[in-house]
Amino acid sequence: MVETSTSRVIVAGTGMVPFGKPGSSPDFTDMSAAAVREALADAGLEYSDVRQAYVGYVYGDSTSGQLALYPVGMSGIPIINVNNNCSTGSTALFLARQAIEHDAVDCALVLGFEQMQPGAIDSVFSDRPSPLDTFDEASIQWVGQADLPPALRYFGGAGLQHMQRFGSTLEDFAKVRAKASRHARHNPLAIFRKELTEQDVLDSPALWPGVMTRLMACPPTCGAAAAVLVSQGFAKRHNLNSGVSIRAQAMTTDTPSTFDDKDMMKLAGYEMSRNAATQVYEASGVGPEDIDVSELHDCFAQNELISYEALGFCVPGGAPEFIANGDNTYGGKIVTNPSGGLLSKGHPLGATGLAQCHELTQQLRGRSGERQVESPRMALQHNIGLGGACVVTLYESA
Repeated sequence: MVETSTSRVIVAGTGMVPFGKPGSSPDFTDMSAAAVREALADAGLEYSDVRQAYVGYVYGDSTSGQLALYPVGMSGIPIINVNNNCSTGSTALFLARQAIEHDAVDCALVLGFEQMQPGAIDSVFSDRPSPLDTFDEASIQWVGQADLPPALRYFGGAGLQHMQRFGSTLEDFAKVRAKASRHARHNPLAIFRKELTEQDVLDSPALWPGVMTRLMACPPTCGAAAAVLVSQGFAKRHNLNSGVSIRAQAMTTDTPSTFDDKDMMKLAGYEMSRNAATQVYEASGVGPEDIDVSELHDCFAQNELISYEALGFCVPGGAPEFIANGDNTYGGKIVTNPSGGLLSKGHPLGATGLAQCHELTQQLRGRSGERQVESPRMALQHNIGLGGACVVTLYESA
């Protein structure tokens, strides 16, 4: 569903801790408290000003949201725990925005965190059906590779299909990954800041020969990020920074075509992304040509390339030319993932959507230092989780 309103929802403050490797990061409670305190300080508010909190995470026990927030304050407010796979953080943002837009509250806190384990993502519960069972069965039937980790098979298979359908190449994916590293070198919050060349990416070990190398996949990551959303009236009463607002937002889930069309790109979220972006553009009156900067879901380099087309940044099949022309970076049409994206910044599942919000808010405020995009006015956030859900958010600077 898509939501837009004449009453703006203000992003009053954001916060984020540096993302790190599993086993070397603090506990999620410490990371979460730090991100929340930074977001509140950025907004100029106290925890006592918050009326509701939405906390997203994938790997954690029930009510971990309470445990994450209690070190900051125990004010008795509603705390809603959210889990929507890799789109968890933006789903929490979606719920908080709805609450403010529909006058349920005037100040909401959104937190996302993850404390991950090393290695490929896997199911925790083996004694019950997995929400990805159907995705596994379909992907193995369509592309084989049953021995690969599921996420690598889904997104690698989508990349392979794009190669077969449109002629994209392994070099195109390598260019996307190298671009991510160039952006991340200026981001002190990113887990990987070393600049890579296209050849570095191609020379890394093959995970799926001819389709994906190791450096084309994002790493398991620990981290936390937070945002404070308020109504226009609240911002005015408290004399808050109202420079960044949410102009439109849409959330979509799978349709029958995810499986019926036997299309790996759709299985990996292409249609969810396209539908969500279309809804946002139609509701806001803004088109992809108006977007200055975007944080999109590059869990694999293959998915970033495919997402350019799903979000309307270029025509279907036009991503290789979009990349070759430098239209995805500084000096081009749309600066994509100035943070370094999931590939370089890291992907702590529950925190990713709020980390994207943090980056775009700071970009629209002109506070991003060496990675600052020149005079941005419109910013687009794209966050997907298979199983499946996609949230696209359009931010606007005043």
